[in-house]
Amino acid sequence: MVVDLSIEPGMSTAVLRGGVGGVLHDLGEDHRYDVLLVVTELASNVHDHACGVGRLRVFRSVVPCRVWVEVDDEVERLPVYGRSRLGEDRGRGMMMVDGVSLDWGTRSRPGGGKTVYTVICCGDVPFAGLS
Repeated sequence: MVVDLSIEPGMSTAVLRGGVGGVLHDLGEDHRYDVLLVVTELASNVHDHACGVGRLRVFRSVVPCRVWVEVDDEVERLPVYGRSRLGEDRGRGMMMVDGVSLDWGTRSRPGGGKTVYTVICCGDVPFAGLS
């Protein structure tokens, strides 16, 4: 694990991106950008849909080069792909996450809530993405 940060109500996603970007400084710029995009989108979902309380964890494997991002929150409601209850110009975050991830999904947490996870390749490995 390279990062384990609390997500608090009102916390800027820039703070989270700074914490993650600093420890992944040796990734290529495009791959680091993909990881930071995922961090931003998943943390924003915590702020918008889970009262702003959550936990961000980032793991890294060097060979093959992959980064896992996990975000916990206390809400059972699953992410909705392509729609948002917050209005029609919202709801594309999980589509962007899907576009840069090899895989993503959710799992229930003991005692309630969920973890949303993604796997991002940071080498020449193709990703699943949108077709």
